[in-house]
Amino acid sequence: MINEVINFLRGYNESQALKIIIDGTLGAGGYSLAMLENFPACKVIGIDRDQNAIEIASKRLAKFKGRFEIIHNNFSGINNILSGLDNEIGAFVFDLGVSNMQLTDNERGFSFMNDGPLDMRMNPENDLTASDVLFNLEAAELEKIFRAYGEERYSKIIARAIKKYNKRIETTGELVNIIRDCLPQPVQRKMGTHPARRVFQALRIYVNNEDGELNNMLENLPVLVKNNALVIIVSYHSLEDRIVKNTFRKWQAMDVGKILTRHPVRPSEDEVSRNYKARSAKLRVFNIIRH
Repeated sequence: MINEVINFLRGYNESQALKIIIDGTLGAGGYSLAMLENFPACKVIGIDRDQNAIEIASKRLAKFKGRFEIIHNNFSGINNILSGLDNEIGAFVFDLGVSNMQLTDNERGFSFMNDGPLDMRMNPENDLTASDVLFNLEAAELEKIFRAYGEERYSKIIARAIKKYNKRIETTGELVNIIRDCLPQPVQRKMGTHPARRVFQALRIYVNNEDGELNNMLENLPVLVKNNALVIIVSYHSLEDRIVKNTFRKWQAMDVGKILTRHPVRPSEDEVSRNYKARSAKLRVFNIIRH
């Protein structure tokens, strides 16, 4: 939803010139590239915890030296990142969840479509992997994770099947096979999607503390920003979107600013036809207003 993000930023830029944009989820640098090209007087600061992503984005955006800066950090640490910059930041952009770059790298273990190590760490420097989670936690704990973060109806069945496997699950293919084997075929046909999708989502969120990172960032942001600024967030599943929606409503009730998207903006049919993974994206925008 890069075009939609740029349109909101352009509207802000017409009223007061953008000086600094924070790209809170840098990834391969797609958003940063679009912002640097569309706002030539603006500096972009990209944040990411994935060193692989940072290396790719650094090469891709090398021509913008002096206007582009990268910080290796979680976006929840934004209170430290903003030190000394808060009066110049005009917008924050966060494209949540796993990137296509991570999904297509089998060695990262994010995808249920291809076999690879059951890892799922966005920051490979962290210790906890998805394999560790499945091996160390009891069935009841796994069930809670699958239900809370994946909204998986068959959490109990899948959790029990994982523990009955009775050895460490090392690969994504092993986990997919366990899920397929424990769910009857009629159930799998009714699911309307890959039977492992929700479990993989839940594990990824848990391993990377994605809900905690998002909540921490949203809690700190309105306190730290000293001037008017846009907060643009693209989410991909109901848990994230619910956190963003409820936080924006709370901010508005506290007179922090106003919601600019009464309903979430969805990707165009053209974008979904070009990138099927965009189908679940929801974009919400809040304008922090300092009186």
